[in-house]
Amino acid sequence: MSDNWVVQNLENALNTWNEKLAEVWQLITQSPESFKGGAIWAVVRNVHGGLQAVGLALLVLFFVTGIMKTCGSLAETKRPEVALKLFIRFALAKGVVTYGMELMVALFNIVQGVISSIMSAAGFGAASQTVLPPEIVNAVEDCGFFESIPLWAVTLIGGLFITVLSFVMIMTVYGRFFKLYLYAAIAPVPLSTFAGEPSQNVGRSFLKSYAAVCLEGAIIVLACIIFSVFAATPPTINTSAAPVTMVWSYIAELVFNMLVLVGAVKMADRVVREMMGL
Repeated sequence: MSDNWVVQNLENALNTWNEKLAEVWQLITQSPESFKGGAIWAVVRNVHGGLQAVGLALLVLFFVTGIMKTCGSLAETKRPEVALKLFIRFALAKGVVTYGMELMVALFNIVQGVISSIMSAAGFGAASQTVLPPEIVNAVEDCGFFESIPLWAVTLIGGLFITVLSFVMIMTVYGRFFKLYLYAAIAPVPLSTFAGEPSQNVGRSFLKSYAAVCLEGAIIVLACIIFSVFAATPPTINTSAAPVTMVWSYIAELVFNMLVLVGAVKMADRVVREMMGL
């Protein structure tokens, strides 16, 4: 790291950004079971297991309600084709509630396979590091004390923007993990609605919403890959310009690219929901 205090401002901000981007990459490729040593997942499984009894009770309620709304009379339920249809619906709904956790883990693993395919096709095993170009370092180090004062102000503002954007991005990715845990914990209740034909749309919407949360990871990975390509080709630097102008132009373009990435990460939920018609 340079001994120049202006350069150190920018390098510290870029180090924070690179650390958070690497953490985002790690979180996206990590399963909820292994996150934070699996302690949170153990609690989620306990809550899920406790709600299974509630889900099974609601299963019967939705099943009876569905029969009352879809069958004109009790005699109609005695018809073999109707009785078989009702039996299959009840058995499938009970299986979904009983093995709901396994179903949700399977959906998550499928999406993780999609994410791995995206990373392999793009040729990225990790996010690229954003480094300060040597032209910027040399221009700043050649400045005198009084020339460094406006540079310090510029780098302070730029560094603040970069640091804030890095924390906004990582909090968005952590928010996805919280949503995955919430969906997994509460799953038995909405899944029980599959027992009744009039209420089955609730279960479908729940599974589609959960799949959308899982697919957010694919959108975030794509955004990180695109940003990594931008980071691999840093902004054009006009070495003939004044140091303040040179640094300001570099920071402005860099912050703009970071802002686009953070915006894409935050809009991942909306993009996936629009794709799935939610």
